Amino acid sequence: MVYQQGGGGGYDRRPREMHKAVCSDCNKECEVPFKPSGDRPIYCKECYSKRKDSGR
Repeated sequence: MVYQQGGGGGYDRRPREMHKAVCSDCNKECEVPFKPSGDRPIYCKECYSKRKDSGR
């Protein structure tokens, strides 16, 4: 039996494309790894951590 490494799985090691956004809490400009659609709030790293730690 021959086993091949790699292939499949969908994991990609290229850097993610970042998109500019403005934090909904502090209004600071930040970058997110997805294209903001405008229908949900966006948080910078600091505000996201604060919200996550406070249990929303």
